Amino acid sequence: MDNQFIFKYSWETLPKKWVKKMERSEHGNRLDTNSDYLFQLLCFLKLHTYTRVQVSIDICGVDYPSRKRRFEVIYNLLSTRYNSRIRVQISADEVTRISPVVSLFPSAGRWEREVWDMFGVSSINHPDLRRISTDYGFEGHPLRKDLPLSGYVEVRYDDPEKRVVSEPIEMTQEFRYFDFASPWEQRSDG
Repeated sequence: MDNQFIFKYSWETLPKKWVKKMERSEHGNRLDTNSDYLFQLLCFLKLHTYTRVQVSIDICGVDYPSRKRRFEVIYNLLSTRYNSRIRVQISADEVTRISPVVSLFPSAGRWEREVWDMFGVSSINHPDLRRISTDYGFEGHPLRKDLPLSGYVEVRYDDPEKRVVSEPIEMTQEFRYFDFASPWEQRSDG
């Protein structure tokens, strides 16, 4: 069974309210859905005879600050039986909570934690939603476009205390000297 058949069959079989948009490419199929229907759609893709998605490859996020629903959460799935890839995308904002799919795909637990840690998109009743890539004292979510590049605290190893310490960043401008003269321009002293 080829990718085109799976695409056509899925489009004809899925309830229309579950899928906002569907695209087919040589690399796989893409489904855009609402966060309310995410779990049902992934159940269908995993359990239906003509899709049989067994593997959640990963879950990733993208931040588009100019959009009303600024985050996109992308589920990359693989059907080893039919050798096809399916990408399911949902849009979310800061307060939207998505359904966890760890009960369908056990490997999704780590990826959902990472999406929450990096972007702040949380899951409803996730069994283990805690930071995975950043320190527990970290404020904010590092892959959001609105996080300041310098951050708020500096983390460094303090040799006399023999431990890692976090200190507020101090940026004093008045003690810096900026020479705006170009070294390539010739001065005429005369």
